[in-house]
Amino acid sequence: MAGVRTAEALREQGFTGPVTLIGAEPHPPYDRPPLSKGVLLGGAEGDGSAVFDVDFAGLDIDLRLGCEVTGVRVADKEIDTDQGPVGYDVLVAATGAHPVRLPGTAGAEGVHVLHNLDDALRLRPVLERNDSVVVVGAGWIGAEFTTAARAAGCEVTVVEATGRPLSGALPAEIARPMARWYAESGATLLTDARVERVEPGAVLLADGRRLEADAVVVGIGARPATAWLADAVELGPQGEVLADARLRASAPDVYAVGDCASFPSARYGERLLIHHWDNALQGARTVAEGILDAVSYTHLDVYKRQDPPLGQRAAGRPHGGRGHPRRDARRSVRPGAVLLVRAVRAVRAVRGPPRGGGHHAVARRARGPGVERVLAARGAAGRAAGRGPAPRPDPGPQADRVRRPGRPGPGPRPGPAAEGRRPPLTRYHGRTIGEGARLPPPGPGWHAWSCDRD
Repeated sequence: MAGVRTAEALREQGFTGPVTLIGAEPHPPYDRPPLSKGVLLGGAEGDGSAVFDVDFAGLDIDLRLGCEVTGVRVADKEIDTDQGPVGYDVLVAATGAHPVRLPGTAGAEGVHVLHNLDDALRLRPVLERNDSVVVVGAGWIGAEFTTAARAAGCEVTVVEATGRPLSGALPAEIARPMARWYAESGATLLTDARVERVEPGAVLLADGRRLEADAVVVGIGARPATAWLADAVELGPQGEVLADARLRASAPDVYAVGDCASFPSARYGERLLIHHWDNALQGARTVAEGILDAVSYTHLDVYKRQDPPLGQRAAGRPHGGRGHPRRDARRSVRPGAVLLVRAVRAVRAVRGPPRGGGHHAVARRARGPGVERVLAARGAAGRAAGRGPAPRPDPGPQADRVRRPGRPGPGPRPGPAAEGRRPPLTRYHGRTIGEGARLPPPGPGWHAWSCDRD
């Protein structure tokens, strides 16, 4: 997602120079959250709804798929790929992370990870056959896969090395009660259980227990995919790019964003490495703004995951807190600049609890030509492929009508409209409402209401 969003953000902010987006996978950029949900159960991928709905040609973005980057030569400002060298003026590393595997299981038959589209497609027959599955790791991936597998009718046993689910993501008082949701879904959860080894058709635990399994799914974490940068920039203890507050790497004209980079947090007084698509979304905006004009990055650590049977729950750093990238004045970069990103990670809309109480609204920035161009490109690709809604028609006279709670239907908006003047309007969740109308409470999971003045 970080690569796509960085390229989009550059166009949105008016950058007109060449933009090249390089991805190691052969598939068009796609949304990753559906991999553990719709794709596994037979949807999303088949109807194309997992594909990122962006018209890259319309945005004049050079998209190169199936191109593996093997290294970077900072002095020459070139990256090496399996298709030959590519030059750059500004390089953005958005390579994400690769899944951690159990020792000795690489390439083993029946042992899976769930990281990309090919992984999900390989796991789909497991669910279709209703195989018995052992899931190693009760983190987010383990919870999401368990949900899909139970929905498909599979027998699922989850093995967790610590004493509770989500031990690395949530504080104990929140995560410990989540164990009962596994039982309610029909899955078996084994905590304080370590895997000794995996054999054909079985998983052997360190305490001697043997778990029969037609398939094994490993979800025990991820590590930054930065081997190609090892000789070019400074890396941290987990292999992450050590970026500064503007997401710049130690090499000149090199940025890093998303799962592959850590950054210093002024709010928490420590360096953060966040494996979550919301971090990729926010960081992409900051990188684009930094290329155009230097700004510092503060991660907004409130987000929502959909993990039935765990439900939709907000999660962030245990001590909470909010923040957002600073929006400063922009200046253009030289027209010849080239942006190169190696991998792409797609993202759904960020949702979370509203900021503060009451009917607060957050105004969007004025839409310039770049914003309109990106918005048009996002929908054009899907409509050309027969996906997605048609452009919203002009509301016409209905723009002066509003549905209020307690009334059976919309009624005429009194006031200036009666004198032939259209009243000031705002947009609330896609509806046009008149000025002064009482807004109904937002649906669950929204950060804030977005309002545009017409």
